[in-house]
Amino acid sequence: MEAIAKEIQVSSLNHLKAKGKPDHTTLYDHLLHVALVAEKVAQHTGLDIELARTGALLHDIGKASCVFQKKLQPNYTRDPNEAPFRHEIASLFFLPLFPEQDHAALIEMIIAHHKSIKKDARQGGICDLEERFEAGVNLENHLQDWESWCEDALQLLSLLGFRTRPISRGEAEAAYLKVVDYCESVAPGYSEWKGLLMAADHFASALVHRTASQLNPLFKAPNLNHYNRVSELHPLSLISAASEKRHTLVTAPTGAGKTDFLMRRCSGRVFYTLPFQASINAMYNRFCGDLKEDNPDLHIRLLHSSSSLIIEKGKVEEKILQGHIGASIKVLTPHQMAGIVFGTNGYEALIMDLKDSDIILDEIHTYTQVTRAIVLKIVEMLSKLNCRLHIGTATMPTCLYKQILELLGEGNVYEVSLSENELEKFNRHIVYKEESFEGCHETLETALVQRKKILLVANQVDTAQKWFEYLADYFPEEPRLLIHSRFKRKDRQQLEKMLTGSRIDDYGIPIAEFNTAEGSCIVVATQVVEVSLDISFDLMITQCAPIDALIQRFGRINRKRTPHTIGEYKPVYVLAPPPSENDAKPYESEILQRSYSALPDQELLDERSLQERIDAVFPTIEDVTVEKEAIFCQSRWRIDKLQHKAKTALLEKLDIDSVTCITQADQEAYEAAEYEDRMQFEIPVRYHTIAYRKLDQSLLGTRPFIIPDCAYDPEKGLLLEFAKPEHYANKYRFI
Repeated sequence: MEAIAKEIQVSSLNHLKAKGKPDHTTLYDHLLHVALVAEKVAQHTGLDIELARTGALLHDIGKASCVFQKKLQPNYTRDPNEAPFRHEIASLFFLPLFPEQDHAALIEMIIAHHKSIKKDARQGGICDLEERFEAGVNLENHLQDWESWCEDALQLLSLLGFRTRPISRGEAEAAYLKVVDYCESVAPGYSEWKGLLMAADHFASALVHRTASQLNPLFKAPNLNHYNRVSELHPLSLISAASEKRHTLVTAPTGAGKTDFLMRRCSGRVFYTLPFQASINAMYNRFCGDLKEDNPDLHIRLLHSSSSLIIEKGKVEEKILQGHIGASIKVLTPHQMAGIVFGTNGYEALIMDLKDSDIILDEIHTYTQVTRAIVLKIVEMLSKLNCRLHIGTATMPTCLYKQILELLGEGNVYEVSLSENELEKFNRHIVYKEESFEGCHETLETALVQRKKILLVANQVDTAQKWFEYLADYFPEEPRLLIHSRFKRKDRQQLEKMLTGSRIDDYGIPIAEFNTAEGSCIVVATQVVEVSLDISFDLMITQCAPIDALIQRFGRINRKRTPHTIGEYKPVYVLAPPPSENDAKPYESEILQRSYSALPDQELLDERSLQERIDAVFPTIEDVTVEKEAIFCQSRWRIDKLQHKAKTALLEKLDIDSVTCITQADQEAYEAAEYEDRMQFEIPVRYHTIAYRKLDQSLLGTRPFIIPDCAYDPEKGLLLEFAKPEHYANKYRFI
């Protein structure tokens, strides 16, 4: 009878919603979902489990307010003169129900789980609101209709297991003033409680009613026995991974077995970081295949999106999408980890996920001087968070290597490298320098007659698209494929499967194509093929890139190692750098010039000479701006608790994929889909190329920009020249 009575009471509060469309989750359900995750996170991180549950059940209770519920109505439009209402502020009116000693943790969990308390992008933090309005205005705004909605909130808290009593308006006012005083006096550092709540809220909001079923695998260390395999062709597999030293630095060529060695060095949950989306897609698939037998319920996460950009009235705020907390293995890119360096929205949740884990940094020092400086800050932060760092490289400049050793403490690092005799066995490429792509036409013709597999690599998507059109004109009968970052994720996955020959037919048999098919083919790509993509082509034509990136690209040519292929060499053609700084993007023109000069011409690229060539291009690493923008420097926090930076320095400094877009035709399906399914519609795109085109933007998911359908081609990807409002199809705008 008790259960039936409670069910009736719960049903009577179903009008209180936590979310609008498409989920329409009730407030009761959402609070329970978040509490389940919060308990799990607290258990793993050593925080008070009961207090974590209390904060989770209280964090959104302010949504019971009539003001908030009105906002969820389908026809609601906000009055531009209306004062902001923050449900998290209203939630803290109920502090008097809880012991005084719990107040600090509850305030930290609740008050900033959406907004920075100060210097918020749209001045919506509690301290910002106090400054914007005269004394008492913000308080009275949040106490609107207190007597009418307080009763509903108290009934809900009672159903959630709390002992309640009436709270007077005076008590609620006193609680508010206490919160303001607390926020105005916070010390430098980060809040574990805020991180816990944000992680739990993100998880529960994404999975909704599937939350409980997904908790069991969280925070489990994987069984990595698979990587104890031994092969004479992979010399690192013959070296013991046992060492009392906490961290690892492995230097070895592509194909020497770095991934296996780095995994053998791990003892806990693993974060595996690679430079590009295609790299992490390939590594994710590899882990799924490698570990399935020993880990039937393994929780492996692939972090697709780097961030969500909220752009409103010319102001930009970036929010880290840390993926679901607690995965046994998470595969991601450096941008997705760099939020802990710059303190962007959500960085505390990412810290809670990262702490005490094994972090593998695999070939993450490409692109620019700024990127390399950011890598050093990531290493410093991860070390501070008690992580075990395992770094693998084929192309690290000596200056960066030495600085990493200094940060980690040389006595704490297990250093592994191959002998010169072993390195000589990895010589695979003859380098040729060419002035232009058009000058390689005869080389292409000859190679195709010889039934060679050709890989063309451009530095910019539009260049890759132009090359692809060129091939369609001159070699229309050849199998050809274009792959870059600006495809819908579902299309990109199919392209990667086609490239690697991993598609299967209706009978479960792999389809031989491109990398695995007999005969010639041409693949045009960007940097997405540089790292960890298991393909082996016969010839490459590539634009000049920084030498470390070039060496990674070369690793896709003559990659397969057998006793018979050692000593066999294949050609790579490198195009001369463009003269202008703009055409050199995303790289620095000077670095391209130095890299081109450091390469041999019509000669074997000797692995034993690579370090000297790399150091000639990168003699130093300097970027004082990164140091100034970092939130932790010289063992000191430079950001106050409960605050984050609205716009990351990373966004300004790196021209990398930061936002997403979707087509008009996909918008309705995207907004109706669940978290996982939405990703399939998204097209990653660089912030500066799309943000100022006055395109519509969805309010759901990663807040993607809406592009006209004619701005996307399944074979070519995003066509930026058509990503303009005048190309919208009006039929979709009236849905």
